[in-house]
Amino acid sequence: MISLFNTLAQAPAPPKPEGIAGLLGSPEFMIVIMIVMFYFLLIRPQQRQRKEQAARIAALKNGDKVITTAGLHGLVHNVKETTVMIKVAEGTMLEFDKAAIATVTKKETKEA
Repeated sequence: MISLFNTLAQAPAPPKPEGIAGLLGSPEFMIVIMIVMFYFLLIRPQQRQRKEQAARIAALKNGDKVITTAGLHGLVHNVKETTVMIKVAEGTMLEFDKAAIATVTKKETKEA
């Protein structure tokens, strides 16, 4: 039994594939492929969404309809540097951070 293990231990390792087949089967290549896939499928779209949301918040104007992250619907009454006053009912104004704005719908302008 011991001689069988010694024989197996001394047997030469199977040859590694060379060329493109060897490159595609290497663990390092697979890790690089996974990182690239994560970037294009997860990270890049999230960055684009963040930029679009920041642009919408930066372009807030009086009269825009907004929905906050808490689900509160209202109209923008006043825009300050870091906060927004939102009119939720007649005579009721609430102040929120700009980061709390989830959705912005621009006010409709009258067309001639």
